[in-house]
Amino acid sequence: MVEFGEILKAVGEFGRFQIWLVFLICIPNFLTPFHIFGQQFIAIEEPHYCKTSWLQGLNLTQEQEVNLTIPRKPDGSLEECTMYTPVEGDLESILTKGLNATEKCQSGWVYPEAQKPTLLTDFNLVCDRKDLNDISQSIFMAGLLVGAIVFGPLSDRIGSRWSILLQLLLMGSFGVGAAFAPNFIVYIVLRFVVGAAFAGISISMAALSSEWVGAPFRARALVITHCSNAMGQMALAGLAYSVRDWRLYQIVGSVPAFALFFYIWVLPNSARWLVTKGKIKEAKELLQKAASINRRTIPEELLDQLAPEQKAKSGNILDLFKKAHLRRMTLIMVWVWFADSLVYYGVSLHVGDFGVDIYMTQLIFGAVEIPSRLSCIFFLQWLGRKKCQAAWLLLGGIVCLLIPVVPQEFPAIVTTLAVIGKSALAASFSTSYVFSSEVFPTVVRQTGLGLCSMAARVAGILSPLVGLLDKIHPAIPMSLLGATALLGGGLCFLLPETRNKDLQDDTTAKSTFDMGSEKVANGSSEKGRTEQKEGGQSTEPTKSTHL
Repeated sequence: MVEFGEILKAVGEFGRFQIWLVFLICIPNFLTPFHIFGQQFIAIEEPHYCKTSWLQGLNLTQEQEVNLTIPRKPDGSLEECTMYTPVEGDLESILTKGLNATEKCQSGWVYPEAQKPTLLTDFNLVCDRKDLNDISQSIFMAGLLVGAIVFGPLSDRIGSRWSILLQLLLMGSFGVGAAFAPNFIVYIVLRFVVGAAFAGISISMAALSSEWVGAPFRARALVITHCSNAMGQMALAGLAYSVRDWRLYQIVGSVPAFALFFYIWVLPNSARWLVTKGKIKEAKELLQKAASINRRTIPEELLDQLAPEQKAKSGNILDLFKKAHLRRMTLIMVWVWFADSLVYYGVSLHVGDFGVDIYMTQLIFGAVEIPSRLSCIFFLQWLGRKKCQAAWLLLGGIVCLLIPVVPQEFPAIVTTLAVIGKSALAASFSTSYVFSSEVFPTVVRQTGLGLCSMAARVAGILSPLVGLLDKIHPAIPMSLLGATALLGGGLCFLLPETRNKDLQDDTTAKSTFDMGSEKVANGSSEKGRTEQKEGGQSTEPTKSTHL
């Protein structure tokens, strides 16, 4: 029986077939920012004041009615959430008695400058209901967590291809459905399903890519798909600027998912998955097709050896905490993923808080992610995984701590710092995917990655709520994000370096990564002893897999 990796080498590890597959994966990645970050554009704050009607029978102009029913702030602007308590009588008696008592808005609000209906104006997400905007974003992020739990096993059962098609259908259907939500509760529920579908499609696309792309090229394929997401963030700025009606935006941002119906014919299944399911004939046909596209030929004797692999017993989550070195690595990587997600989404979801045009800021946010993510391909090999992970988190943390220090009179400086912080965390996210895949032993690698992913989802749920802390003090949200990133960056120095190192297969011994320096220090003596062992016979290193 031959290992699937050997057949993949014969097919071509990153040929035309894999390039086409990565392109197909990039399209849904391009569309996802419309759902993740779109709500901050359709719920932009609008000037508002209480809607009143108790003076309408006195033949007053709208300006006079507003002046008599709405109190003013010290700066002369209208109060947004209070109105004068209605009194009975004619205009003269009202003016004589005066209006002093106030109360909360009773009949809704007026939005004098609103040109198109927005999520905020349709569902009155202001005053006491203002926090519902951030809470709904957290519920959307909770959908990501549920989607990861539900669609991960489903993808293993029905295959990545059909899982992706199902999730595209859900994303498009419920995204369009949200445009017709009669109330905010229905909108939140529909968005929750969209979030679950997004998590599922992310898992399925990552699995499909990793099962077709050779190990040496997986980091490159990952970064390319992440860059397509950054391009989608840039397109989001243009879409949100052009389509101000929130219901129309939901439709325009969701309908493209239906345009990918052609994936039924062009999106390949995973040959590796087919083999594990015993569908050897289908797997052989798919492998031969892929090899043909790559202009290569698979030897018949190699294909004849294709059979379901005997899987070694996988570890469980408890195995990650039994050994001291594994426990340390697991807890640190969980915090790193938590910090990545909390700070990345914490900055991204508050793009309108930095004092510069929100559409331009979003365009820049997306643009800077492309070079920062592409640089990972170079820096990961030049500096190593550990130093890159630490540097990106430390940079993001420092920038977040600087933002509250800058006076509000300098919004350009604040936006520049936010852009640097977001680009650093984008690179940190890409680095975490690569680093985590190498640092965990094979028998608990999927378990470790699942635990890290869950930590990131929890952070995603919390990230919209961090902004609510500005009610206590405006500096708290960014200070909290900065401290979280700095702690993660500092802890990275306790992790082993995995660059150009063999992957560890089991948990029985201390990580070979941790013993790297010791091996280097004793290299010459070890070499001498090896040469003398058994009459000068040499031993070959055990073959292992590289990411």
